[in-house]
Amino acid sequence: MRFCLHFLPILFFCSPILSQELVPPLQNYAPSEYNGENQNWAITQSRDRLIYIANNKNLLEFNGAEWMRYPSPNETVIRSVKAIGNRIYSGCYMEFGYWQKDKYGVLQYTSLSKRLRIDFLPDEEFWSILDIEDWVVFQSPNRIYVYNVKDDTIYTIDAETSLSKAFNVGQSIYFQKTNKGIYRIGNGKASLVFDDPIVRDDEVVGIFEEGQQILVLTKHNGFFKSKEESLVKWNIAAEDEISEVSVYGSIQLKDGSFALGTISHGLIHIDRMGNLLNYINQLNGLRNNTVLSLFEDVDNNIWLGLDHGISYANLKSPYRVFHDNKGIVGSVYAATVRDSILYLGTNQGLFYKDFRSRLDFKMIEGTEGQVWSLNTIGETLFCGHHKGTFTIKGTKAEKVAKIQGTWKIGKLEGDKDHVLQGNYDGLHILERRKGEWYYKNKINGFENSSRYVEVIEGKIFVSHEYKGVFKIEALPDFSAVKAVTVDTLIKGSNSGLVRYKGDLLYAYKEGIFKYDKREAKFVKDSLLSNAFTENEYVSGKLMVDEANKHLWIFTASAIVYISEGELDSSPRINTIPLAENIRNGIVGYESVTPLIDDFRYAFGTTSGYIVVRMDDLNDSNFEVGIGTIREAGKNTDSSKKDIVDKSEEGNFETNDNNLEISFYTTQFNKYVKPQFQYQLLGRYEKWSDWSNQARVSFENLPSGSYTFNVRARIGGEISSNMASYAFSIARPWYFSNLMWGIYFLGALLASMLVHSLYKRYYHNYQKKLIEESEREMELARAQSEKEIIALKNKQLKNEYKSKSNELAASTMSIIKKNELLSKVKAQLVATVEDKNLVKPIIHLIDKSLNQNDDWELFKEAFNNADRRFLKKLKKAHSNLSPNDIRLCAYLRLNLSSKEIAPLLNISARSVEIKRYRLRKKMNLSHEANLVDYILKL
Repeated sequence: MRFCLHFLPILFFCSPILSQELVPPLQNYAPSEYNGENQNWAITQSRDRLIYIANNKNLLEFNGAEWMRYPSPNETVIRSVKAIGNRIYSGCYMEFGYWQKDKYGVLQYTSLSKRLRIDFLPDEEFWSILDIEDWVVFQSPNRIYVYNVKDDTIYTIDAETSLSKAFNVGQSIYFQKTNKGIYRIGNGKASLVFDDPIVRDDEVVGIFEEGQQILVLTKHNGFFKSKEESLVKWNIAAEDEISEVSVYGSIQLKDGSFALGTISHGLIHIDRMGNLLNYINQLNGLRNNTVLSLFEDVDNNIWLGLDHGISYANLKSPYRVFHDNKGIVGSVYAATVRDSILYLGTNQGLFYKDFRSRLDFKMIEGTEGQVWSLNTIGETLFCGHHKGTFTIKGTKAEKVAKIQGTWKIGKLEGDKDHVLQGNYDGLHILERRKGEWYYKNKINGFENSSRYVEVIEGKIFVSHEYKGVFKIEALPDFSAVKAVTVDTLIKGSNSGLVRYKGDLLYAYKEGIFKYDKREAKFVKDSLLSNAFTENEYVSGKLMVDEANKHLWIFTASAIVYISEGELDSSPRINTIPLAENIRNGIVGYESVTPLIDDFRYAFGTTSGYIVVRMDDLNDSNFEVGIGTIREAGKNTDSSKKDIVDKSEEGNFETNDNNLEISFYTTQFNKYVKPQFQYQLLGRYEKWSDWSNQARVSFENLPSGSYTFNVRARIGGEISSNMASYAFSIARPWYFSNLMWGIYFLGALLASMLVHSLYKRYYHNYQKKLIEESEREMELARAQSEKEIIALKNKQLKNEYKSKSNELAASTMSIIKKNELLSKVKAQLVATVEDKNLVKPIIHLIDKSLNQNDDWELFKEAFNNADRRFLKKLKKAHSNLSPNDIRLCAYLRLNLSSKEIAPLLNISARSVEIKRYRLRKKMNLSHEANLVDYILKL
């Protein structure tokens, strides 16, 4: 059953046509690219050229730049879609209705089935939507609903058996009833048209009007034609191909040809006579081999809704593609056509095929490996190969030089029996003897790789991208080099050298230079250098089409060819809009080959070649449109609420000053991609650079009025219109007219207040100056008093120091006196035997030692030096005796026991005993130091 089709396994296609043929450009979209599901059941195009696709549970919208997704209205599979007027009708499970865009450009759904309160049959799904005049027809497997758009009424046509599909045929609706035949709707009723066994037993997948006849396409048995009231087999050239596949759907194109979508066999395209035009499948570029839906858009592109993804084919494109999906041929470095045989020199060898046949390419035996060039000189086709040099005769190759790495074979001026070839290791000569070519010799003295070699006026020029251009003068017999000069001023990566119309041209990123023979140097050609800018530079490879006198140049955005003008011989620059990233060429090794007629050229790619029909490169009118306008910003959610009405001038608040604008042009072309350029008047007056980006964001725009303009470019053509959107951003509330008035009044009041405050400030300032002067005088007086006090303190310190010195002198004097008296006494006692004689003297000495006069003198001096100490001592220790106080005074002077002993007229041992007793009176701990305690007191 067709309704279980998505459960069928997708089989790898083994085409009944064994060769890989030239096919129209194919563009594939994976589910991840359109952000939807795998299966695509129906396709349509609105009058504003947007594409709509029934994608399982989503309705997809595509404007050429971005995809939009709208969920199914009842979360079931959308099986059908049809654009009629400004509505997009769709049908799904137990539901049909239409979509219309609101003022924001967003589709909104209206349910006809609910509005008309339709009582559906169980499990109805709507697989087809057709339109005739004021009627829209919704077809389910069991019933047809005919809706009148004008009076909003509906009637139904029931079927006793299931209905497979319904078809528009002229001004009538045809459909098939299973096991019954083909019916036509007329006057609100269905009448039987054909009941032949073929349409009773096989599913009808297409009904077409061909003149006065009806064509019927069946799923398994091909085409049938009406003859009177019956059907007869239509025998066509493509019958074998159609009979071996299962056709799921079909459409008749505007040119009368037919497109047939198959199950697991891709797309079959036949002309109105039944001849095979294209067989497109996974083998030659289609994303998936099961075609669920077909649609021809206004530009004659065929859209294919696949079981896994979406594709479209540019049937009217001037380009045709041979893509080596089998991996047999490889990357094409050179190509040529001789005697109806197309030769391809690739990285895998030299291949050939009859130019008009559908057979695969075959390799010429012995040419396995890298082919660098194919050069025709006279009647001989030379093949420059990594292994050496071959001559090609039909499908045979004969090696004539075993020197490894032949880049190119070229003519020698005025010499038909010798040719010059450039190799990895320099230059070599081939010679013709008795009609056959043989290797002759190497030109000794030049060892550089010679990929680009040209001869002009007897001089050999060799371009080396890292060293420059060599000019070589060889001996007359070409046995050796006579002289070599090198121009190192011009050199660059991927540079190229070629002879064109008697001139020697050199190309690299700075332009195209012509050799000036008189000046013996290269001079920039201002006209030819217009072919590319430094930013557009990709390759300096130049190629000459001798037959048409074209010079070919390869740039980043296009292929350029120089031709002669129609009215004069002035060079004319022409472009083919094939960008480098699209044409998939081999940078630096590009190739272009004129085919049998003068209107088609083949360009080598990394996996085959592209054929361009020059006379079909017609300019077409196209328009650019603005998609959506959203309020942008980091914290803004890209939901419907943020979409702006683009039909009216925008008025935004101050904080809504971040906008994101998308734009598009509905040109669906695989190889010619649109570029966009915009300006924002009021902010950015200059046009932006051309870019493939179809969206731009503006952030933090200041208040003011703006006009956004955008235009598109395809190839060298500019869009016929310029899309615009005008908007303004309000001034902040603090810059409104009311606020300006408030600011003025505020400024006036502020000036008056400032004047008043200034007067008060001036008055306070004067008062402050007076107060500061008085304060400074007070500070001066205080400073003077402070200085007087400091002088007095200094005087007191000096007096204290003097008193301390006196005390120390007095103390030392007493100590010295007592020591002297003690020594005298001891001497008298020791030396005089008669004690009575010295007794009075000893008595006198003892009296002097024991009297308090010295102590009183010391005490007075001590009090003068340290008056507070004795008071503190008495207050802290009232239990001390005079002798204890005397001892403390001596300790205060930091005198040792030995020095104190003479002052007390006792022994040092006795002083220690006194110190011990003093500690006890003062209640000092064992660890405390007596002297430290007294010094700190």
